[in-house]
Amino acid sequence: MIRLRRVALVGGASALLLSSALLLSGCDAAPWATPTTAPTASSTVTAIPQPVPNDLSSGSTKRVLTAGPLTVTIDYWSTLSMDKWLAGALKPVSLSLRTAITPADGQKVYLQRATMTATPASESETFAPLAPQVDTATTSPGYLVLDPYSYSQTVSVAPVPEGATHVTLEFVYEFLVQATPTSSDYAKQTAFDSITVAIAR
Repeated sequence: MIRLRRVALVGGASALLLSSALLLSGCDAAPWATPTTAPTASSTVTAIPQPVPNDLSSGSTKRVLTAGPLTVTIDYWSTLSMDKWLAGALKPVSLSLRTAITPADGQKVYLQRATMTATPASESETFAPLAPQVDTATTSPGYLVLDPYSYSQTVSVAPVPEGATHVTLEFVYEFLVQATPTSSDYAKQTAFDSITVAIAR
């Protein structure tokens, strides 16, 4: 009997020690009591590039200008696809021009001179203009451009600096307008236009 009692005491002591160990292991701090540091969002700002203007993005564009009594209609297009308008490439631009006059009393309209100047640029810099391209009429008083007659020409944009993102083509058209249907007197009218074309990257 005495031996049995000792065994019971030893068993009870073991149970007591096990219970104490379980109680101690359950006394860790609650998860919400531990301070945590929230992640800090990055404050880096990424610059969004501005879209590059391109009047020939659809392949062509049309302009209607006014110069005194003249209405000048011009179609521009390029036979070189826009993805091949690289900085180092020779880039052609074609145009077709015709005029109407108000009032239309029978006098004629002539194109005396057409000038194109190309200026390459980027978002932050404008480069030096390329050499102007000038077409001066080889007949007097000029090329007849009164509708249905028209003037067609192709100019070329030479290679531009590698940093250029677009090029602006500025056109100057100089006309001679007959004073009367039988007159040898002419009035001069000038029309200005420009188109911008993106440089492919």
